[in-house]
Amino acid sequence: MIEILRKVVLVGIGALSLTKEKAEQLVKELADKGHVTTDEARTFVGELLERGQRERESIRKTVGEEIEGLRDKWGLVTKKDLNELLRRLAVIEEHLLGKRPEPGNTGPVGEAPKVETKE
Repeated sequence: MIEILRKVVLVGIGALSLTKEKAEQLVKELADKGHVTTDEARTFVGELLERGQRERESIRKTVGEEIEGLRDKWGLVTKKDLNELLRRLAVIEEHLLGKRPEPGNTGPVGEAPKVETKE
């Protein structure tokens, strides 16, 4: 009985990482030992899995919000922002230098825009 309670507590603590296979194994163990009916065990494990999913989603949302807040606080730009600036720079270069970027090449991060000169 103590072993089963220990497993139940560990499952509760580890609900975030509980897999369906582990949950089904727990259901089988609880039912085989006669401590709960199969239906009760399945309901309990289903609730744990559902709660684990909600917790994972909540953590993802919180982490995402924290990262966005730090990005704003530290003044960091996103890859999308940088690509937009590179595109705008290519337009300015075209206007000032008479160079034209190749169609469709706005110079994504990590690459300089390819240009062709007017002659």
